[in-house]
Amino acid sequence: MNIIYLWNRILKKIRASAISDSKIHQTAKIEAGSQVVHSVVGRYSFCGYDCKLLNCKIGSYCSIADNVIIGGAQHPISWVSTSPVFYAGRDSIKKKFSEHVREKDLETRIGNDVWIGEKALIKSGIEIGDGAVVGMGAVVVHNVLPYEIVGGVPAKHIAFRFEDSMINSLLASEWWNLPDNKIEQLAVYIKDPVNFLKELELCE
Repeated sequence: MNIIYLWNRILKKIRASAISDSKIHQTAKIEAGSQVVHSVVGRYSFCGYDCKLLNCKIGSYCSIADNVIIGGAQHPISWVSTSPVFYAGRDSIKKKFSEHVREKDLETRIGNDVWIGEKALIKSGIEIGDGAVVGMGAVVVHNVLPYEIVGGVPAKHIAFRFEDSMINSLLASEWWNLPDNKIEQLAVYIKDPVNFLKELELCE
């Protein structure tokens, strides 16, 4: 293996992630350099390197690539100024001319089994449905439906992963809530949604 590549991987790994006031499931993974604040991350979900997850709730089995930003504080655009020198709270600017209270930051909700590509940006308050896919570099400013694939700037509908009947069946199954032992039994069918659902009915 190339020694320079190996050394760069080591340097990338040894950086710490910054996690504050958040609940990360013991099976989930937050990679180095990522910042997670006021957030929840569910079972077997992972977040790549150098991400920002701010005031968001992320379901189980989600795959979040590197350099993704989800949520964040909003500036008051209906005021005379959007500058933090006029509202309460700690900010980059220390000076405060006034300390007006802003509206509470919106929570961003990411469903289960969602895949978010590298460098995607997701506006605060957005809801992304179960099984959805957000393309790399997408800027998401509107809600994304379950099993919908979106991409672009701003993100737009590309396709759905499955037909309506399959989407409805997968949503109804809520397979992501199954215990590990049942997931292990069903994993052999993960490439075949039809048989996966049939076996799921048999093992219930």
